[in-house]
Amino acid sequence: MRNAADAERIRALARELGRVVAPGTRMYLTGGATAVLEGWRDSTVDIDVRFEPDSDAALTRIRDLKEELEVNVELASPLDFLPPLKGWQDRSRFRFREGNLDVFDFDPYSQALSKLERGFELDLHDVRSMVSSGQVEPAKLVVLFEGVEQELYKFPAVDPASLRTAVESLKT
Repeated sequence: MRNAADAERIRALARELGRVVAPGTRMYLTGGATAVLEGWRDSTVDIDVRFEPDSDAALTRIRDLKEELEVNVELASPLDFLPPLKGWQDRSRFRFREGNLDVFDFDPYSQALSKLERGFELDLHDVRSMVSSGQVEPAKLVVLFEGVEQELYKFPAVDPASLRTAVESLKT
């Protein structure tokens, strides 16, 4: 059984991947990994990542690192569950560099929308932390949501009305 991933394990994953990826490779952290590095929680069950560009070297190395570091690593980002929010790459925050790997937190607005859509209590806690820390402004999230609302049909698991209600509830 693998352990929960704390900040040390997340950084160790990045350090090892930075040794094998091509220069300029970006790894976007999402969900619990961002929350751990922000200090909102001590650990996460999975380290959710997205690479740009795709990296066979990273994927090959992850296979072994999951066992070496005893962590779960998932290839997942908000782009797997929702349409991309306009400007998501510009809002993704650079976190640190390890070797050839640039590590970013995936756009907080995209993360917040994805977490609101999923609706788990831990996700909602993370969204409240994003708002209270100033990383997400509720009014701006509404505008960004409205920019993709018509594309939600491409994601049949998403209930647009429920998601709109969740997004609008942050303004109160």
